[in-house]
Amino acid sequence: MNVHESVIIEGNVEIPEDVEIGAFTVISGNVKIGKGTKIGNRVTIKGNVTIGKNCKIFDGAIIGEEPQHLKYNGEETAVKIGNNVIIREYVTIHRGTVLDKGVTIVKDDTMLMAYSHVAHDCVVGKGVIMANCATLGGHVEVGDYAFIGGLSAVHQWARVGAYAMVGGLTGVSLDIPPFTVASGQHAKLYGINVIGLKRRNFPPEVIKILKKAYKILFMSPLTKEKAIELILNEFGSYKEVQELVNFIKTSKRGVARHVD
Repeated sequence: MNVHESVIIEGNVEIPEDVEIGAFTVISGNVKIGKGTKIGNRVTIKGNVTIGKNCKIFDGAIIGEEPQHLKYNGEETAVKIGNNVIIREYVTIHRGTVLDKGVTIVKDDTMLMAYSHVAHDCVVGKGVIMANCATLGGHVEVGDYAFIGGLSAVHQWARVGAYAMVGGLTGVSLDIPPFTVASGQHAKLYGINVIGLKRRNFPPEVIKILKKAYKILFMSPLTKEKAIELILNEFGSYKEVQELVNFIKTSKRGVARHVD
């Protein structure tokens, strides 16, 4: 185990032999770190934290700090980080609250760029990228392989769907449906994330169907109910269309609208 002599380790901490830990890092509490993980200098990991295999945690990151919630009262809550996660400089990930799931989750293969923030009770899906200074409020859910641009902020309880792209400097207060592109001070939709879907090897036929479904949902004069009925009748055999429809049906905050 390559651990710098200045590292402080306190509590019930599990560290495999091949983990590397840089200078002046502090690890305290009930912490479990997976094999092959590399932790930089001046990192703080505290509380109930599980970190998966082959993660890279860069200088100054803080994982497992108390949530920024006025009703938090010291309850035992947690952070769970998957495998192959990259956490860049000065990222902050706060533990959950008993007001929700009690755990903040970052799934496999995610990249959190410098100064990004994951608040209490968030669920960040597999393969998500959060660019520099992107911020998630409490209870946010981000679907698999979504991208959130730099200096963007997602309001508490909002959702960003799978394979969606949120542009930089965007304020997300309403749900962003899967497979779409959103941008703006108050996020508006700009269509299907064609480039992102191509990069993820979505078949051209599926992209074409999603574009048609998007136009019916967000650009036609039909009511939401009629639009959903129409696209399910026309394209309901596609699982991606079913996912899009289910996301809209289950929205509690409401869904962002197409740009005027």
